[in-house]
Amino acid sequence: MPETRILLRWTALVAVSAALAYGLSRAHFPAALLIGPMLAAITFGVRGAGLSLPRPLFLGAQAVIGCLVAHSATTEIAATLREDGLIIFAVVGVTVVAGALTGLALTRLRVLPGTTAAWGSSPGGAAAMVAMAEDYGADPRLVAFMQYVRVAAVVLSASLAARLLADVTGSGEASASDETWSWTGLAATVAVAAVGYGLASLLRLPSAPLIGPMLLGAVLHATGLLDIVLPGPVLDAAYAAIGWYVGLRFNRRTLDETLHALPGVLTATAAIILLCGIWAWALTYWLPIDFLTAFLATSPGGLDSVAIIAVGSKADVSFVLAVQTLRLFVVLATGPILAKWIARAVPGEAR
Repeated sequence: MPETRILLRWTALVAVSAALAYGLSRAHFPAALLIGPMLAAITFGVRGAGLSLPRPLFLGAQAVIGCLVAHSATTEIAATLREDGLIIFAVVGVTVVAGALTGLALTRLRVLPGTTAAWGSSPGGAAAMVAMAEDYGADPRLVAFMQYVRVAAVVLSASLAARLLADVTGSGEASASDETWSWTGLAATVAVAAVGYGLASLLRLPSAPLIGPMLLGAVLHATGLLDIVLPGPVLDAAYAAIGWYVGLRFNRRTLDETLHALPGVLTATAAIILLCGIWAWALTYWLPIDFLTAFLATSPGGLDSVAIIAVGSKADVSFVLAVQTLRLFVVLATGPILAKWIARAVPGEAR
């Protein structure tokens, strides 16, 4: 029966994910419970397992990460924006421009058609970029392919950097999971996540499942009105869900359809990460931050993934999330404009 096959495949995916996560944890990689499931899911997706994570579970996982960020960062993000606003805007600007130039180059070289390269190169808000791309004439499958190749590469490179540059415990769990907790506190945290998501959706904020709980939770946690409670198993499940969601987007059909574009996409992804790495190195001379903090802050995309790695390492979480959050809003605001500009700049491309 099809249901039995799906259940067996999910069982196998969970088992392989657990084995990889355990191995990465023993090797002291941050966010092992994100990376292990992501690598396992990529393998299963490309081999045609036909699995997909239900979207409500992914939205719930994002809300959990939003609460995790709220517990760790609180109002320090706003303070960081006030103190280092000009530098942060410069960091965001360099990354956005790098993404736009990459999209322009890919379009001029005919690696990808129309505005697809522009949407696929946008450094942040992968899920939102995919959702918005189709409305502007781009192929959402190719955009998803580009976005999630970049997200996977960013997660792996950022995790490797954290492993080499910081003394981490390996699991990437935040202090929120190490504290004593109660069912009442957990219920209140779930309520904050739900209300934050609802308010952000009403206000049409980007990445509402993540941004809403993060902003509302940060205010309540910073003012002492609520203690964010996130037991270890809840965080583990959220990490795994995000890893599976990203990994299972890679499938054989998409790879076959975009095989000719793969070298260009990988080259572009590596170029953006390298450029951001150089920019991060320069930042360490201008600001009193370490290279790991600068590298995570400039990493091109994957706010939820980078947040997990930042919290699980010794990076300056407030600075990293201030940059990543601001860039998310900038990218979503400028994405349609840049896509149209790239289309007009290349003769014969779709508008």
